[in-house]
Amino acid sequence: MAIAGFGEVVEQLRRSTVLIRADNRGNGSGVIWTSDGIIVTNAHVARNSALSVRLWDGRELPAETMSRDPRRDLALLHINGKDLPAALPADSSQVRPGELAIAIGNPMGFVGALTTGVIHALGPLRRLGTQSWVQASVRLAPGNSGGPLADRQGRVIGINTMVADRLALAVPSNAVRQLLGAGASDGWLGVSVHPVRVPRRDGTCFGLVLLDVEPGSPAAQAALL
Repeated sequence: MAIAGFGEVVEQLRRSTVLIRADNRGNGSGVIWTSDGIIVTNAHVARNSALSVRLWDGRELPAETMSRDPRRDLALLHINGKDLPAALPADSSQVRPGELAIAIGNPMGFVGALTTGVIHALGPLRRLGTQSWVQASVRLAPGNSGGPLADRQGRVIGINTMVADRLALAVPSNAVRQLLGAGASDGWLGVSVHPVRVPRRDGTCFGLVLLDVEPGSPAAQAALL
């Protein structure tokens, strides 16, 4: 069933989505959060010191890292700009299973790629700790990280982060508001992980594959990798 005005909603969301480049290479996506240049993305996308942001109109601007919170996998960048097409955040606590979900990003070199699905759940995953996730049946690929997960009105309900059990996991938009208001949270290990199924004789269980360790983090100091 066609949704009235869906094309306009998607186009506006695309204009609010940016390509984040590190060392002149495509690295991930981000969301224009304010019209004066605050960009929200994942912390694992914004690990490099030399970052640039490519806007929907082709302009590429240097970006400064304002704040990084590896525990919540969020980062705030800033670019010099004004009257930028900022996204409209939604209250992620109001998300309900079965609602339409829209993801925009730059996977594998495809700028502004669109994928849709439905909300599966909102809450923590047992094997990933107590952090809450917006879980949706949208297809994500490398390059989608940091891009928006939005509702049918194009309002951002989360920041796409990773895939687990074939579901896209996004950091809720309310966590972004908390980061903007309070800064980075305390207590983090400084690792990137990916959930996997581990077959056992007494049944399948879940584990975590260690992908990366943040330089200078507690994990690095403990020689975890």
